[in-house]
Amino acid sequence: MFFTGPEIATLLSELGVTDVIWIPDSALGAWESGFEQSPELRLLRVCREGEAWPLAAGLLLGGRQPLLVMQTTGLYESGDALRNVLYDLRLPVFAVIGARSWLVEDSRDSAKQFAPRLLEAWQLNWTLIASEADKPKLAEHYRHCQAERMAGAVLIAEGRM
Repeated sequence: MFFTGPEIATLLSELGVTDVIWIPDSALGAWESGFEQSPELRLLRVCREGEAWPLAAGLLLGGRQPLLVMQTTGLYESGDALRNVLYDLRLPVFAVIGARSWLVEDSRDSAKQFAPRLLEAWQLNWTLIASEADKPKLAEHYRHCQAERMAGAVLIAEGRM
């Protein structure tokens, strides 16, 4: 994983994120203690990814700066909620999505092949972090999306231990 828990918590705090809506996967789960120990972030756990988007919408409307963290398979599960929040309500919700099996060569995992296609189909402005050198993209893309008042996402490549 490119970010440690304390590192990602500090970065999100510096970006002004107030709440992390969280469904950890095996790779992003390493961030949990960083979120829990951050005095600036409130960690909110949901049972299903479809609950995460409307929770983020409510927080955003209430003046908070939420950010969702989930895996690609959760993104697939939450499509209708995403559609409602991003297109019906037109809210600039931002998500960090663990791109399952991205770094596994010759992976036959369909989660890997559908993530970019789905984000493009939803017309969600996104970028990929696939190496240590890409880490600054998270802050850059978040700031860009916030400045433009648009929804966005960052895919975090997973699969290398």
